[in-house]
Amino acid sequence: MNFKNIIGNTRVKEYLTKNINQNNILHSYLFLGTDGIGKLIIAKEFAKNILCLKYTKEEICTCKSCTCFNGKNHPDFYIINENGENIKVETIRELTEKVIEKPIISNKKVYIINDCEKMTKEAQNCLLKTLEEPPEFVVIILISSNENLILNTIKSRCMSVKFSNIEDKELLKYAIDVLEYNNVSQNLLKSFDGSIGKAIKLKDFKEKYENIDKLISNLDKKDIIEIMLDGKIIYDKENIYDILDYITICLYSKIKENEKFIDCIKYVNKCATRLRSNSNFEMSIDNLLFEIWEEINEKSNRS
Repeated sequence: MNFKNIIGNTRVKEYLTKNINQNNILHSYLFLGTDGIGKLIIAKEFAKNILCLKYTKEEICTCKSCTCFNGKNHPDFYIINENGENIKVETIRELTEKVIEKPIISNKKVYIINDCEKMTKEAQNCLLKTLEEPPEFVVIILISSNENLILNTIKSRCMSVKFSNIEDKELLKYAIDVLEYNNVSQNLLKSFDGSIGKAIKLKDFKEKYENIDKLISNLDKKDIIEIMLDGKIIYDKENIYDILDYITICLYSKIKENEKFIDCIKYVNKCATRLRSNSNFEMSIDNLLFEIWEEINEKSNRS
């Protein structure tokens, strides 16, 4: 199985490879773990090898199944919700109708349901019968980043495979070698949260995050007017929760230098709560900047 170019989760890759080598393929799997850590890409590689007509340890197989799979036109392979949208009961009904049809090329058929927690309750209940009595040639791989939203009856009928966040060392190497980051600060690396997906997403915001680092570092060096002006970079509604998370990371990193930054974190949390309750966006950010500046400088004045 060609997992060579997929970083992280060695234990999971070894387990799936063993399933293939021993021809011990289960009918249903549930891949669990943080967004962006490779669950879907590993599921696809696993599916490719389940469908392979002559499983080989070589990196390239030219059997009809693998050729069709690589060409993205395999008639026995289906991905539902590849783009992470909500999954309605009609989609699952269609699956349950087609699942009984025998494979065309391979000995098995593989269905991947991505972000399966986005199935409605009705859709999950509709899937249950297929999970309880699947045709012998069918393999269903569910992928989720939030198992709390999945019915227990679904989880009990699948083999849970838990993915780990990617280690910082591997993620840093990937960010530099593959994503072509020119440098990665410790704060930025922490904000990746062990996820390649997040590292990819944040690349376009790297300059903004560097400026947020400077903003936090200057809280005790600039007056409130300068901080409010510099703080305009965080007035970004679409990405505000990621930004607030990053501000928290920056504040934690400053605690090592001076404990006065620890109390600022409560203001970040308060700001997030305000925004989730639909408080005025600009006013909430204004309050955040003023409160953390005041907290730092009042403590500085008392010391």
